[in-house]
Amino acid sequence: MKSNPLGRTGLSVSELCLGTMTWGTQTPERDAHAQMDMALERGIDFVDTAEMYPVNPVAAETIGRTEEVIGTWNAANPGRRGDYVLATKHSGEGMMHARGGAPITSATIPQAIEGSLRRLQTDCIDLYQFHWPNRGSYMFRQNWRYDPSGQNRADTIAHMEDTLEALQRQVDKGNIRHFGLSNETAWGATMWATLAHARGWPRVASIQNEYSLLCRMFDTDLAEVAVNEDVGLLAFSPLAAGLLTGKYQDGAVPDGSRMTFNETLGGRKTARAFHAVAAYLELARDHGLDPVHMALAWAAGRPFMTSVIFGATTLAQLDHALGAADLVLSPVVLEEIDALHRAHPMPY
Repeated sequence: MKSNPLGRTGLSVSELCLGTMTWGTQTPERDAHAQMDMALERGIDFVDTAEMYPVNPVAAETIGRTEEVIGTWNAANPGRRGDYVLATKHSGEGMMHARGGAPITSATIPQAIEGSLRRLQTDCIDLYQFHWPNRGSYMFRQNWRYDPSGQNRADTIAHMEDTLEALQRQVDKGNIRHFGLSNETAWGATMWATLAHARGWPRVASIQNEYSLLCRMFDTDLAEVAVNEDVGLLAFSPLAAGLLTGKYQDGAVPDGSRMTFNETLGGRKTARAFHAVAAYLELARDHGLDPVHMALAWAAGRPFMTSVIFGATTLAQLDHALGAADLVLSPVVLEEIDALHRAHPMPY
């Protein structure tokens, strides 16, 4: 499987990344361990999780369980921790089950990292990410009414400096290796990189934002930041929460699917989305492509992409998705995808 540089860290990661957010609820521990085995065997060397996982739903009694599942795999496979790059995330303001919903600060960072290390049963996190900015985010459909006018620039800069210095202390202790962002903006990513460079603190290596054939907000300003600042995209929801598989077309809701737990798929379920999906499914059929493979390969081929994070509830789904590895779409297919994007922009 192709690998890409992880920012300026000196690490490389596989172009497909194993997402884990269903592990511990929809995906039992035994099946999750089998997914780890299959993914590593098939060339994936990058695993992403978060302290708040599993989702669908997020609950007080399950928060942290996904990290625990990865931890039991680590414990059962001594000597294999070095076979993959491990990424996790610090929850921020509003996540009441994590430190009472406290924002990300220099005070919360040590506690959050120690908790993750304990659950993951490892001594170091390769990529430690802030799950969303303290100042808020336009991700998850908040872009339609996004208003940053209430932000205080001085407070934001002070927060960035405070937390970067705290992250440096964690690097010095050997608890984490590198730093990444999630659900960030072009301005935010640039400021994090600029401040870190000026003070010699951990430089942002990546930005994990939603990106798919149906969600392409990264294509302009953030793409420029990624290329010029070496802050590559880690794309989450590359299958648009399952919409791009086609399994929800014509009103279908398969048993155990995400839509049975989250009726709107986080605001992605719209009439325009289904029309767009139908067009992409037809394009895939016309070219003899599996729609899952087409969507993942398209995302992996974008010029600013570091790795495409996809999750699988079952081992069979993982096996299917891995068929996208090393698939290169033809120029004709890429041109037709661009034409469909013009016809169906921002469908949710």
